[in-house]
Amino acid sequence: MTHELRTALLSAALEAAEQGWSVIPLRPGDKRPALHGAEHCPKIGDCASGHRKWEQRATTDPDRIRAAWSTLPFNVGIATGPSRLVVVDLDMPKTKSKGNSNADTPSGVTTFKALCERTGQTVPATRTVRTASGGVHLYFTAPPGVRLSNSAGKLGKLIDTRAWGGYVVAAGSTTAAGAYTVTDPTPPAVLPDSLYGLLAPRQFTRGLTAAPATPKASRYAAAALTAEIATVENAWEGQRNTTLLAAARALGRFIVWGDLPRSVVEEALQSAGESIGLSPSGCRSTIRSGLNWSIAHNSQRRTA
Repeated sequence: MTHELRTALLSAALEAAEQGWSVIPLRPGDKRPALHGAEHCPKIGDCASGHRKWEQRATTDPDRIRAAWSTLPFNVGIATGPSRLVVVDLDMPKTKSKGNSNADTPSGVTTFKALCERTGQTVPATRTVRTASGGVHLYFTAPPGVRLSNSAGKLGKLIDTRAWGGYVVAAGSTTAAGAYTVTDPTPPAVLPDSLYGLLAPRQFTRGLTAAPATPKASRYAAAALTAEIATVENAWEGQRNTTLLAAARALGRFIVWGDLPRSVVEEALQSAGESIGLSPSGCRSTIRSGLNWSIAHNSQRRTA
């Protein structure tokens, strides 16, 4: 049974990685990371040049995943920041002691529906996972270039979000409370502007004003361009080309929607890529590939 469980969890980890989501092993039957901390760092492998935290060690490499899940039935964690995800966590009310009913306490699902109604929208159709406790995880792709952090209660009672600095337990994992299961396999939708506006740090959005000005560029698109350029310029060695490709894919949608000219995006990404040591020809190839992919997959603006 342990072998079968380990095989199932390995499959869940590989499936997440195929989606481009970086994973980490969680303790068997638990939600806590199964990775060493700074005080027990062996200073080898990923940590050869210094301790790297779990978010830095999250991976999509299938060979590393197979090696990690070869010994124990680790649950699967998805590092939301590196995976460019924002997951909205809708919790259930905590069970109270006998004689104190919590029947009148709305769940996170109820609160989130009310939030959407107040903004004149329905709950977006997106990848949905039922948690072991009966709650719900709604998966969204993060706005291009924006580094949203985790939040607790910012969208409402019993509503948390996981982004940079956070992770979620992936479908296929199990705890003593039950299993995490996919209830809607729809690919993650882009985080709606209404939610982004509530989650974005004010000081960050005010500072994103350096993108090249164009008559058609919306404030959101200009902010996304500036943030993606900053992400490329701060990419770690060994991840620079991958980061440039991800930035191009993230920005291509704004070309399709008419918010940014392709020439502006290409020039900005080319400059950023070359500034971190990538070759001019390599940058052009990566940028072209990323933009073409994004343009092919974003035929029309989504208004979730």
